[in-house]
Amino acid sequence: MTQSSLDEKRQTKDHDELYEVRGNAAEDVSQYAIVAEVEEHTTWFVWLLVACCTISGLLFGYDTGVISGTLVTINGDLGPAQLSDGQKEFITSATTLGALLGGLAAGVMSDWTGRRPVLGIADIIFVGGALGQAVCHTVWSMIGCRFLIGIGVGLASCIAPLYIQELSPTRMRGRMVVLNVVMITFGQVVAYGIDAGFANVSGGWRWMVGLGTVPAGIQLICLAFLPESPRILIRKGDIEAAHKVLERVYPQATTEQIDLQLQVLRAAVQQSIEIANSTTFFERFNSMITVPVNRRALIIGCGMQAFQQLCGFNTLMYYSASLFQEIGFNQPTAVGLIVSGTNFIFTLIALKYIDIVGRRRIMVISAPGMVFGLTLASIAFHYMTLHTGGDLVNGVSYSRSWSAIVLLSMIIFVASYATGLGNVPWQQGELFGLEVRGIGTSLSTATNWSGNLLIGSTYLSLMAKITPAGAFGFYAGLCLLGWLFCLFCFPETAGLSLEEVQSIFRDGFGIRESQIMRNQKREMRMQQDIKAERGDA
Repeated sequence: MTQSSLDEKRQTKDHDELYEVRGNAAEDVSQYAIVAEVEEHTTWFVWLLVACCTISGLLFGYDTGVISGTLVTINGDLGPAQLSDGQKEFITSATTLGALLGGLAAGVMSDWTGRRPVLGIADIIFVGGALGQAVCHTVWSMIGCRFLIGIGVGLASCIAPLYIQELSPTRMRGRMVVLNVVMITFGQVVAYGIDAGFANVSGGWRWMVGLGTVPAGIQLICLAFLPESPRILIRKGDIEAAHKVLERVYPQATTEQIDLQLQVLRAAVQQSIEIANSTTFFERFNSMITVPVNRRALIIGCGMQAFQQLCGFNTLMYYSASLFQEIGFNQPTAVGLIVSGTNFIFTLIALKYIDIVGRRRIMVISAPGMVFGLTLASIAFHYMTLHTGGDLVNGVSYSRSWSAIVLLSMIIFVASYATGLGNVPWQQGELFGLEVRGIGTSLSTATNWSGNLLIGSTYLSLMAKITPAGAFGFYAGLCLLGWLFCLFCFPETAGLSLEEVQSIFRDGFGIRESQIMRNQKREMRMQQDIKAERGDA
């Protein structure tokens, strides 16, 4: 056996021992956490803080949604009389490529600088990219500005959920992150509404893309008043600053409660601090594969993000106006607004139930609806295009009945997606220990945007090669595989603290272990309530 193999085995063993200690610590800490959870009482400051963070979601949704209406109204403003399919794919995919690179760098940057500065950098990039798009006059300048916007989207999509998770109460953590997704879908609705409003205005697309500067500027100002994540401050050894943040987050708590909350956090992240301080970045990066706990978390994080993109949802967001125009709708942008509105409404349903029903159960229930919707769309496209050889041809009149069924199938698909898959993968930060949380979320986010790039850049070509019926049938098959992945690999993390989640991955993917831990916490909380009632009596 080589020396490098021995070193790798020794490193893995050391990490395993640390994770075992952390798992035992998490079980001890959880008992105190029930007493220390002043976080049960969510204050206005937490809601204000989350609301400010979710502007990143609004920007994410707006800048990915606005391109749908832009592509059908640019006409000859960028040089060519009409944009070719290839040029449309380049413009759309440039954002995704930028987001892939931004997402890959975001988590690592935030471990070094903190979460808040990275969001500020994303806002500056949003402003620059939006202004650049509004004044460009060539296809390639448009592609370059879309790439710049993509970097901002990648940074925001990775850090905003992570920042929110680290400042949220355990019992409402999922709901707080879903608020960010609600704002993503709201941003898409706003984008479609603005697209429809400027659709008949000369050069209106420039207003569509340029208005993205407004929310970015607002968030940049708000960030000056937001605190850094207390977990990051503790990891950097700034205990006093962490104490002050907790006092602002929990103003109704007593000094003793704040001290106990800080003690719980310090105990829970101590092993992460030791690992981070005793290893290099490359050793921690390598531990994502060599350490079983990290590897399982990474498989789940990346797997769920891949599922979210490979289902084909974002191609519908990017190309819905073009698609509905081809199948005979006179107001394709307005019809696209129906789809984005469905996405927004059903995300609100997820907002209410994600912490009550749980992440795993929502995925198991909602994913079959996606499969059904895409299968129905495939069947409708098949019969709709029989007289055109299976292809969608511009200028050809198609059956209104089948066009209506396509719209219905898209609504079913989007409703199912928004209820589960649109939200759950962004809970990714809770899967990873603090010392690798930035790396893990970066890799998961990069997987998301890699899948987005693959699907977005091949959608039009796939529609042409295997027909619309074949393309949507293909996406339905990928959704079925994703549902099976959830059944066999995705554990329930609702109700578990960030520090408790990692302990469920010690012996597998934690589906059974997570349920046992959740039941134990529920029983301890009930016992605590009974004791409190007896004390009052």
